[in-house]
Amino acid sequence: MHLKTSDLSTMELGFGDYTCNWGTHFCGLFETEAERNAIMFGFLAQGYREQELLVCCPCESCHDQAVENLRVACPDFTQADPHLFRLLHSKELYYPEGAFSPLDMLKAHDNIWDDNLRHDRKNVRGTADMSWALEKVPGVENLMAYESLLNTFIWGKQWISICLYNVNIFPGSTIMKVLQVHPFVITGGGIFENPYFVPPEQWLTKYAPEFLKVMKRS
Repeated sequence: MHLKTSDLSTMELGFGDYTCNWGTHFCGLFETEAERNAIMFGFLAQGYREQELLVCCPCESCHDQAVENLRVACPDFTQADPHLFRLLHSKELYYPEGAFSPLDMLKAHDNIWDDNLRHDRKNVRGTADMSWALEKVPGVENLMAYESLLNTFIWGKQWISICLYNVNIFPGSTIMKVLQVHPFVITGGGIFENPYFVPPEQWLTKYAPEFLKVMKRS
């Protein structure tokens, strides 16, 4: 990962003393709740200290504890300001109309980004526990196409996304697909450039050519 510098394009991730460039898309592979929380809420706590827009989508079983978990990571956090902290349910973010759609997701991200700019902010941190994807949600088979497309949305923006996958509940075959669509991986307490990453145009051409036109519009 990038070392700390005075370059304004870099940011502190909030865990493990790591920094990175803005415009980066991570997958976080975890085994325990404590490991997931250290990544998710350390990341958000640093963003709160920097007064950035935080978008958080924890797993449903942990949703009600999210504010307290953030408060533990950042004692200065006193209340959930809706202008700075958006705490979303999985359905609310990923399939509000009952089906998952990569195109709808990118439109939703565009709305978040545009609204953020209208409020004179430009730094966005988004993180989600992806356990919802194990449910039988219509369209979930297109999740990896969305993850691939998300790279093209993020690149060039002051936006960081961390998608968290529990390796104890996702099949190994799914984790291998996850690695193909994230350029960086957080695992075992470290951050690594991902050798399995396939650039979006190549990945979509091979696995989801129907979404290539979406990439060219993004």
